[in-house]
Amino acid sequence: MRKSLGVLAVASAPLWLAACAHRADMAEGPPPTADTIRFAAGACFGACPSYSVTIEPDGSGVLIPQKNTAVPGETRFTVTPAQYRRLRTALAPWRPATGTKKRIAPGENCERAATDMPGYQIEWSRRGQGRTNLDFYSGCFDARYAGLRRTVSQVPAILEIQRMLSVPAKPGG
Repeated sequence: MRKSLGVLAVASAPLWLAACAHRADMAEGPPPTADTIRFAAGACFGACPSYSVTIEPDGSGVLIPQKNTAVPGETRFTVTPAQYRRLRTALAPWRPATGTKKRIAPGENCERAATDMPGYQIEWSRRGQGRTNLDFYSGCFDARYAGLRRTVSQVPAILEIQRMLSVPAKPGG
C-alpha cells in the first residue's frame, strides 16, 4: 500500500507543478477590470495594410482586414498575458483621460506634417466607463509625437500579427 501511495505521489507531482504554474501565470494576467483595446490602422497612399484589431483582457483577439493584408477575412487569434500587458503599457503614455477623445492631426496640434500617411485610431473600453479614444495621423512629424509614431509601428510586433498583415510578393513581380 505504501509503495502504491509513493508511486501515486510521484506520478501526480507534475500535475501539482502544472497547477501552480497555471496559477502563477493567471496572477500575472490582466486585472479583472482591464480594458478592451481596439487598434485600427487606416489606409495610406501606397500599400499600407489597413485593418483593425480588438484585444480582450482575456487574450482573445480578432483582426478585421480592410485593405492590403494577408488574410482575406475576420481572423481570430490569442495573445499571452505578457503581450496584453506589453500593449497596454506601450499605449499608456498616449492614452487620453478616461471617457475622453483626443485627436492629433495637422491644423489642430501638429506643426510638421507629411501627406498620404496612415491614421491610427486607438480605443480603450471597459464595462461601466465611457470609451476613451485617440485619433493619430502618423504623418505628424512633430518631435513630441515621435514616441507615439514608434509605438503604433510596434503594435503588430507586440501582438505578433505581422504574418496576417504582410501581403506575399506576387510571383515575377
